[in-house]
Amino acid sequence: MALSFPNPSRSYDAAAHRIRFIGHDGMFEVPFLVEVDVFAGANTEAAYLAAFDNAREGIQNVARKAYSYARKRMYVLTQADFR
Repeated sequence: MALSFPNPSRSYDAAAHRIRFIGHDGMFEVPFLVEVDVFAGANTEAAYLAAFDNAREGIQNVARKAYSYARKRMYVLTQADFR
């Protein structure tokens, strides 16, 4: 089964400076984190979440690509993943 994102929820982890979201591969949840450095110009929780929402499709495509390389317990997406 392919990785999907049926739940649009996301949250900001202030301690880690990352946006969290969940993918699903069949019945398995796959956690993803996006470092906030990815969102140039954003500097508040609301701005990070809005930037995530605006770039959701591209972020999910990057997440699918990262997931296709190897199965991990958690994925952290950085600026390097978006180049």
